[in-house]
Amino acid sequence: MSGAPALDVEVRRVGIDDPLAEPLVRELTEEYVRRYGPEAHEEMTRYPADSWTAPHGLLLLLLEDGEPVAGGAYKRYDERTAEVKRMWTSSAHRRRGLARRVLAELERAAAGAGYGRIFLITGPRQPEARGLYLASGYTALFDVDADPLTIGPLPFEKHLL
Repeated sequence: MSGAPALDVEVRRVGIDDPLAEPLVRELTEEYVRRYGPEAHEEMTRYPADSWTAPHGLLLLLLEDGEPVAGGAYKRYDERTAEVKRMWTSSAHRRRGLARRVLAELERAAAGAGYGRIFLITGPRQPEARGLYLASGYTALFDVDADPLTIGPLPFEKHLL
């Protein structure tokens, strides 16, 4: 189904321990380890499960025919800032605009929860993510002309309110 438009997807808020979140956790962990090495496995267990729950956080999935195809989360960064984490699109469903939809849903939910700013960091070996955030109106907090591998983590922000 890769390449097909993202037409009819359900947006569902879940907990990190929900069985529907398992593909996100598994595939994202595999992707991080492939790009950054075995120590990247720790990223997926860095935060407690309640980081992704209301009132300060959120984990959502896009479901197609009941199956998770994309997802993402935010957690509280500070009183007025939500931090986007765990952006994921199933490898079988990429290039359909699903990540952009997840990001828009997270932004809408964060604004609704009273956050005025979104902050996020992506890795230097994730050019797809870097492109998504730039195309979605995020401001790079680094020199976009520099080689990402010489910078390290790539921070972005977007003001919501």
